[in-house]
Amino acid sequence: MVTLKNDYLTVTINPLGAELTSVRDNASHLEYMWSADKAFWGRHAPFLFPIVGRLQDNQYQVNGQTYQMTQHGFARDRVFTVAEQGATAVTFQLRADEVSREKYPFDFDLTITYTLTDHELRVAAQITNENDQRMPFSFGAHPGFNLPFGGAPVDFTDYQVTVAPKRVYQRVPLVGPYSDTQHAVPLDLTHPLALTHDLFAHDAQVLTLDDRETTVMVSTPNDDHGIALTVAAPYLGIWSPYPKQAPFVCLEPWWGLADDVQATGDLETKVAIQHLDPHASFNAGYQITYF
Repeated sequence: MVTLKNDYLTVTINPLGAELTSVRDNASHLEYMWSADKAFWGRHAPFLFPIVGRLQDNQYQVNGQTYQMTQHGFARDRVFTVAEQGATAVTFQLRADEVSREKYPFDFDLTITYTLTDHELRVAAQITNENDQRMPFSFGAHPGFNLPFGGAPVDFTDYQVTVAPKRVYQRVPLVGPYSDTQHAVPLDLTHPLALTHDLFAHDAQVLTLDDRETTVMVSTPNDDHGIALTVAAPYLGIWSPYPKQAPFVCLEPWWGLADDVQATGDLETKVAIQHLDPHASFNAGYQITYF
């Protein structure tokens, strides 16, 4: 485990998946991150690469060849190396190898950098295409947060999600595990969204952000503690497992989507896929403020 610490927070990151596992308040010892209790969901905050969501039949094609890949890709299950480390910052690295090429036939360099400043944790990802051809890929993050955070004796349903800027967002429905991009529906977020378990009866609430900088805050009027995630991404998922009464919620910045219900299986034309020119780099990031 890698530990970052300042006067306010202590952060723990597992090189397995470069996964954030703990963010603890130094004064109150309050834990913000989900515990990865397998009775509900056995992860804390995985990264999603080289796909987001699920492929139809867990497979796709590149240049006429079929490859197998399970939901959210393989990066979350690979051990990253520590490329650079200090007291309040660390960079993890994952590069293509024989194992990854069996599932994804491209050479890549993926780095994840965490930087802790006061009450804020910044996460920066860089993906470099090390091929002489264009590389299709998706990327995402999946951090889960305890609800309640551990302050006042409140319940999951006492919390609300506030989104800024306040506006009517387009929501991408999910049909089973697949995106239905042709039937986006409006979601009025000019006022806070009350958290209930039934909100996730049809899986995640997937908001279209159109790469605009957006802040999503989870808080309750009954407690001073909460979190705020700021990102400029195409999409953001809000998720908690259903019908389990799970005591956590995930805020998920996505640069990609699960296969569309009408997907052909061709990775080049997959819905919301990113494309990276030969030897170019893609940068993505977000920040989480803990209060």
